[in-house]
Amino acid sequence: MQVTDNLTLINEQLNEACKKANRDPNEITIIAVTKYVTIERAKEAIDAGIMDLGENREEGISAKWEVLQDKPRWHFIGSLQTRKVKNIIDKVDYIHSLDRLSLATEINKRAHRTINCFIQVKTSEEESKHGLDPEEVIPFVKELQGFSNIRVAGLMTMAPYTKDENILRNCFRTVKKLQDSIQELHLDYAPCHELSMGMSNDFAIAIEEGATMVRIGTALVGE
Repeated sequence: MQVTDNLTLINEQLNEACKKANRDPNEITIIAVTKYVTIERAKEAIDAGIMDLGENREEGISAKWEVLQDKPRWHFIGSLQTRKVKNIIDKVDYIHSLDRLSLATEINKRAHRTINCFIQVKTSEEESKHGLDPEEVIPFVKELQGFSNIRVAGLMTMAPYTKDENILRNCFRTVKKLQDSIQELHLDYAPCHELSMGMSNDFAIAIEEGATMVRIGTALVGE
């Protein structure tokens, strides 16, 4: 299917989820996860009106950035190796996978402007999932004071791949509660206005539970 057709279906689900949760659909940003598709397919997403693209590898974002430059907003959504920060830092607008102090130190050192970062929270027992345990998040946020090039825009999580709605909601609610707690601290460097959670299989539930950014690959741009 064309990206425009896929986007129509996604927007229908998005609007229905917002209606259930009494939310404004304009609060939600769709990130097209283009890590498995060609530059041409990424262009198709932009032409369809998607302004945010997500990549999870330095090589992928560099190749597409060479062609697309700053037409979209770029989101780095994968686990980020410290040694690769220097290769992506001038290309990205958001990093969704801040999960350790050594990475924060490198981002702060290499950045020439303020970088919007999401702290990755591990809400699943799956070994493949990265991130901080929920109880580690607030102490970590406090450690970031003084990192002048880092702004904690929000929190990110990846729920397990399951059809069990209760499991999904519990994951997303855990992160929403953490967001509320961080906002109560009133930290200038950590406004934490955003929640990056929900993918092709669970984004509607994530929206119902407070997501402001959803990362959609397969359902939007295909494999």
